[in-house]
Amino acid sequence: MATGAAVGAWALVLSLWGAAVGSRNLTAQIGKPLVLNCKGAPKKPPQQLEWKLNTGRTEAWKILSPQGGPWDSVARVLPNGSLLLPAIGIQDEGTFRCRAMSQNGKETKSSYQVRVYQIPGKPEIVDPASELTAGVPNKVGTCVSEGGYPAGTLSWHLDGKPLVPDGKGVSVKEETRRHPETGLFTLQSELMVTPARGGAPHTTFSCSFSPGLPRRRPLHTAPIQLSVWAPEPVPLEEIQLVVKPESGTVALGGTVTLTCEAPTQPPPQIHWIKDKQSRRGQLQVRS
Repeated sequence: MATGAAVGAWALVLSLWGAAVGSRNLTAQIGKPLVLNCKGAPKKPPQQLEWKLNTGRTEAWKILSPQGGPWDSVARVLPNGSLLLPAIGIQDEGTFRCRAMSQNGKETKSSYQVRVYQIPGKPEIVDPASELTAGVPNKVGTCVSEGGYPAGTLSWHLDGKPLVPDGKGVSVKEETRRHPETGLFTLQSELMVTPARGGAPHTTFSCSFSPGLPRRRPLHTAPIQLSVWAPEPVPLEEIQLVVKPESGTVALGGTVTLTCEAPTQPPPQIHWIKDKQSRRGQLQVRS
């Protein structure tokens, strides 16, 4: 490809410059402008410099010249040789390299590895429980973080200390979704706990979002305090299971109603456990 064909436009470059002096890792907020300095470039024209980019917008290395081109709205070379990205986006993540020749003939190379980020809104605990019952699984709530990039992580805390899922007394169900247009992430984390009998009568839960980049502070939800109800167990011989229909046999698609009865005062709270989920009251099962 002739050199003249590359002036004022993007051109495919098949060779690299090799190692650059002063390589830096940079992070920039999505939607904000970013200026990358070309070290060694003369502060005003005439200039001998060249920018090469390899980002999500390109299929391979591209060249951008000081004369400008059709991608000026995405990235353009300023009069002092710096590269301006007016509103950086996820597609602009990648490597940026500049090679400049000073007026006395000294060549200087600089390189930048650019990543972008977006801090989400403060996470929230939605659908929180009103109370917990000792000895059975309870859903505490669902922690939600929306609009972040990179995805980051959610974590739960009990009385100010990290809560580690063990698959038994503590379990977490997580879900990550990405917006098809903006590329931003929504995270969900549903917490299930089984409080021990004889434990603390009140517990405090909170959730935090940790960004996927270093040196970014986590974001915390407002804490929720839940009381733990510890019912006295009813002797098994006093518990009666009533099945309707009495035969227990129904046609496919029919309904079986299971009622657990215990003649105690005050009336006890009945908990059913189905698929590791705790339910109260009467249980209906469709065949």
